[in-house]
Amino acid sequence: MSYPSPAPHEPSLGELVGEIGEDLSKLFRQELELAKVEIRQEATKAGKAAGMLGGAGVAGHMVALFVTLAVMFGLGEVMGLGWAALVVAVIWAAIAGVLFTTGRTRMKQVSPMPEQTVETLKEDARWARDLRK
Repeated sequence: MSYPSPAPHEPSLGELVGEIGEDLSKLFRQELELAKVEIRQEATKAGKAAGMLGGAGVAGHMVALFVTLAVMFGLGEVMGLGWAALVVAVIWAAIAGVLFTTGRTRMKQVSPMPEQTVETLKEDARWARDLRK
């Protein structure tokens, strides 16, 4: 005589809700960790861009100082020293404009929001809404 095998244990509603809660909790912790990683990456990019701007400023200052004096005194042999100083100042203003524009362009490449995390959170919210239906 054969006996039917006992039915496998089916989880109760409370167990299912508990599992969903644990899964959602784990998902949100993972999303938070992803956001932290993305923010660290963007902060590193911003730091490098700021370092380049600072380095350009220091190097530009030193070069400007010595080249300005050399060119100014060189032009001073041909024209008045005041006019020579003005010509050199205009040249350095153009160079400063180029350095500023390049640094600003690189700074704009830094993303303030962790885009991947925002997208996955939107997907999670859609999934949770669909689950309730």
